[in-house]
Amino acid sequence: MPVKRRLGVAWRSSIWRIVAMLVVALVAGVALHAVALALLVAFAALFAIELWRLAKLSRLVGERRWPSASGNGIWDALQNARRDGQRRRIDEKRRLASALRAFRDAAAALPDAVVALDEDGRIDWFNAAANDLLGLKYPHDIGAHLTNLLRSPRVAEWLADASEPLADLPSPADESRRLSLRLIRYADDRALLVARDISQLMRLEQVRRDFVANVSHELRTPLTVVHGYLDMIEPEQMPEFEPILHELRNQSRRMTQIVEDLLTLSRLEARGELPQERIGMRALVEALRREAVALSQGRHEITAHADLCDLQGSSKELHSAFSNLVSNAVRYTPAGGRIEVRWICGAGEGRLSVTDTGQGIPAQHLPRLTERFYRVSTSRSRETGGTGLGLSIVKHVLQLHQARLDIRSEAGVGSTFACVFGAQRLLPPLEEADSP
Repeated sequence: MPVKRRLGVAWRSSIWRIVAMLVVALVAGVALHAVALALLVAFAALFAIELWRLAKLSRLVGERRWPSASGNGIWDALQNARRDGQRRRIDEKRRLASALRAFRDAAAALPDAVVALDEDGRIDWFNAAANDLLGLKYPHDIGAHLTNLLRSPRVAEWLADASEPLADLPSPADESRRLSLRLIRYADDRALLVARDISQLMRLEQVRRDFVANVSHELRTPLTVVHGYLDMIEPEQMPEFEPILHELRNQSRRMTQIVEDLLTLSRLEARGELPQERIGMRALVEALRREAVALSQGRHEITAHADLCDLQGSSKELHSAFSNLVSNAVRYTPAGGRIEVRWICGAGEGRLSVTDTGQGIPAQHLPRLTERFYRVSTSRSRETGGTGLGLSIVKHVLQLHQARLDIRSEAGVGSTFACVFGAQRLLPPLEEADSP
């Protein structure tokens, strides 16, 4: 029976008991010709009984476990309600304790290091893998600040934001092991730090890079020879083979371009730092416009605009990345379409955007556009001669400049590819920089 209903029954039972006792007292008072005295004795008795029951109930307040009451009065109902509530809380605590033990057992069995942090960044708890990967010692490091134990400027800087995982961090316990850190925030500004050993993944990635670089390098020579011999053959000498020779030359050039793009990707992946040069963005945007005009050959309307601010980075790599976006816009925009190149500074960032009114890209393809050799349409790529590596190169160049590629597109409407740079990469124009 619900508690509210039981209390209602108990109230009615107590009231009827009081009414019955007063009726008996009234009848006895009438019989003895002392109604007032009988009622006074009845009220005194009722008060004494209720006071005794209240005293009995008050003695149970400090008890951890309340006994059950056998009566059906209001005090008995309150005692039983308190006992039931106490039992529910005990059961809930047991379930929570069981769930906590299960969580800790599961976390302890994980191969990844898991560290629970409070709102001040102090360590509340960690599993056994944190000892192997992060060098934490139990119970000595409980309550210590994480930054005092992981003494790395990269970790301290990353913890201030931690919106993205931190990869390729040497393990404090073993520098030959490489870690990836992820911070997961939850209630009351607490957080879970998850550290994963990615040493094997990095070794496999290095094997892949070496393989691609070596194969691409080895393919350059035979492709150069094939391409050279094809150029030596005059179509007039064998007119019946002219279509075949034309296709062979096209495919040879395409394979050469794929090899060159793969070598470019390998070079970008191997580079740790880039030259930090001042890039005059007005001159670069104008150069991009001229490139687009040359590629378009009058088939498109091409405009350009650049704000008065410059960029810091590698002029060669950024020019290559921006040219990729411009050539893609020309390649995939039908004749009569518009292409706009814009460099805009504001809101703490710089954006080099290339907007076209081309075929557009369906939404389901957007997340995968920067993957190597990913094709939105195989037939369209074959017609335009693309290698499927251009946007991968753009992504790697931007990553080396702590920038990102923002892609917005709608099928049948057009696309905008924007390279977004942080405020730390922006420079005032030379006229302002030289002024006192």
